[in-house]
Amino acid sequence: MTRKMFWDDPYRTRLDTRIAAVDSDEVTLEATILYALSGGQESDAGTIGGFEVLEARKDGRDIRYRLAPGHGFGPGDAVAVAIDWERRYRLMRLHFAAEIVLELVVARLPGIHKVGAHIAADKARIDFAWNEPLTPLLPEFAEQAARIVAADTPILSGFSDETAERRFWEIPGFARVPCGGTHLRRTGEIGALTLKRRNTGKGKERIEIALADPHSPAMPQPGRG
Repeated sequence: MTRKMFWDDPYRTRLDTRIAAVDSDEVTLEATILYALSGGQESDAGTIGGFEVLEARKDGRDIRYRLAPGHGFGPGDAVAVAIDWERRYRLMRLHFAAEIVLELVVARLPGIHKVGAHIAADKARIDFAWNEPLTPLLPEFAEQAARIVAADTPILSGFSDETAERRFWEIPGFARVPCGGTHLRRTGEIGALTLKRRNTGKGKERIEIALADPHSPAMPQPGRG
């Protein structure tokens, strides 16, 4: 089972580890900081032993990374892993912004259901099963989200069931939500947001979320080592 260091420290940008197994162009690692697509959050970009990671995918409790042919790695080889920190941090900020907006929408509109979500480095989206335009409520959601961001509240995260790798995030007094993504330390790191409504078909509403400042001056120094 791959040890997922992105849960231990999502701000870590480099890791020395070893190759656990090799299957043609795919490798698994003993430990990793490279997140693989899950829960709508896109995979990290990065390198393993200097080779670009072309794809990351979950395989049970392991994560498989596809590298370019001819990487030459074998089980037990020592490798350095590095992530694209700017991309990771944007994903973390947009992921948590989407989490907050989702909780606000569900609390405001009993009976609404999330039917999809995607977190990319440029924007996030949440799709809902709902028969009325959400446009009139966007200023309310934006104002509420801005208050949560401005409060700069600590974000707690951990295992609800470590054996099953089930995790959660919590903002005390706001929500506790099951989630296995990479989480910020504080709400203030999200920064200013913009919300936009899209109509993607009958009975379906979409909220798109973007960072007003994608390069926040408050960005903390990422971890090293």
